[in-house]
Amino acid sequence: MGTGKTATATVHTGATGAGEERLDALLALADRAIDRARPGEAIEAYVAEGVDTDIRAYQGEVESFTAATSAGIGIRVVRDHRMGFAWAGSLDDAVVAETVEAARDNAAFATPDDHVALAEPDAAPPVEVDLWDAGLAEVDATAKVALALALEAQARGAHPRVRQVSSADYGDSATSVVLVSTTGVRAASKRTSAYASVSVLAGDAAATQTGTGFSVGRGFGALDPDRAVADAVERAVRLLGAAKVPSGRATVVFDRRVASTLLAVLSSALSGEAVAKGRSFFAGRIGELVADPVFTLVDDPTDPRAFGAARYDGEGLACRRNVLIERGHLRRFVYDTVSGSRAGTASTGSAVRGGFSGTPGPGCRALTLEPDGRGWDEAQVVANVGEGLFVQSVTGVHSGVNPVSGDFSVGAEGLVIRDGRFAGPVREVTVASTLQRMLQSIVAIGSDREWLPGVAAGQTLAVADMQISGS
Repeated sequence: MGTGKTATATVHTGATGAGEERLDALLALADRAIDRARPGEAIEAYVAEGVDTDIRAYQGEVESFTAATSAGIGIRVVRDHRMGFAWAGSLDDAVVAETVEAARDNAAFATPDDHVALAEPDAAPPVEVDLWDAGLAEVDATAKVALALALEAQARGAHPRVRQVSSADYGDSATSVVLVSTTGVRAASKRTSAYASVSVLAGDAAATQTGTGFSVGRGFGALDPDRAVADAVERAVRLLGAAKVPSGRATVVFDRRVASTLLAVLSSALSGEAVAKGRSFFAGRIGELVADPVFTLVDDPTDPRAFGAARYDGEGLACRRNVLIERGHLRRFVYDTVSGSRAGTASTGSAVRGGFSGTPGPGCRALTLEPDGRGWDEAQVVANVGEGLFVQSVTGVHSGVNPVSGDFSVGAEGLVIRDGRFAGPVREVTVASTLQRMLQSIVAIGSDREWLPGVAAGQTLAVADMQISGS
């Protein structure tokens, strides 16, 4: 729970936390917080600050512009196997002292748990990953606005069937984080990110389709607006005239974005906490063949290309490469300190947290599949499948996919695959199976890996014998 104080936001056009001296200042503040520990207590201080910019263009004008700074601290106190947590949206020393007291008070009311503890340093060394684009701070607001306006104008004129640009957005962030604890953990990191996104509406009065494209990177110069526009337009225009198809069973090719979504769902079943609570269909199956032998799934936040790359996890331990499923065999789950203790094992350096106002839990950051070795891109996967359904987007994932039972049923739209090529567009169909069966029915894993926002990369994925419910 919080201390009753909320994060403040002010207009700001530069980046904060840009220098090593600022990280040192945040570390010093965290040190002052944990120095308040009493005998028999363990204290962890998580301090973060940053600046975020968001710009939206619409019909040739700036619809909204927001630049906000934020800063805050989260405190965890452990005493007698009880944990208390409190946070505040301020780095004032007096507020920090109050936050420590609030966490201490909360610990007194917590239920004792022998597995509750703060992380302790382990043998894994931190991998140097450069996640900071220093040039982002040099890009002024005028250039960012110009990009959003140009993105919207380019999309409007990109294709004669584009009727409207629903949104054209630019955003970036620069964040610095430190974590210090009385157990000896001491971590500091900083990261930047930027994105450009555009959504278009294509068609006529009789029928319309929407499409979204985006580009992401560490900084302003890494963005590719042309690609974002082209992707949005293609996704909208190629679905015009979509209709249902007859029900039956077919091989389904998931495009990279959808495959990324599927892996994100799968990640919840690979959490050690979910397994301990009986919320994973993988429970009790370590060492078993749970997927086709071509299937190797890795969580590797040490790869700087990954959107979720990080040097340290949410408890200040070094992030590391974890092979979760290897050649179809389930090898491990991801753990933080507490869930690892409950399972009789150690943390895998996989604690994640939503910022200073949240506590850590186990989770994946940078899931990716090893390509099947054939070097195929989307077109080659489609050509070799021959007949089936290409799924461009899905709906109802949260309600239709159950990581406990493995049930899988989602709405889909895309394109018929006929003679190894895209044929007519498809809408209002349901694609169904179980996650267990899908993992055993992999027929192709593309080499066209794309690092997307979220916890998983995308690459073309083909799954045989799925149920298609249409007309």
